[in-house]
Amino acid sequence: MYRDFSELSMMSKSDWSNEELVRFHESFQQLLPYLTAEGGVIYKEILKEIEARSSTRH
Repeated sequence: MYRDFSELSMMSKSDWSNEELVRFHESFQQLLPYLTAEGGVIYKEILKEIEARSSTRH
């Protein structure tokens, strides 16, 4: 079961599960044209965390 965004927004992105990162990455990607500046910052944080995790696997 996924935690909802209101719970996750109070946590560091490093504490999110991989599944949660992917889920919200996909959601934000679809909403990108409609995001506020704050939403854009959150989306960039999600992308940075995904990149950080993928770079530690190599």
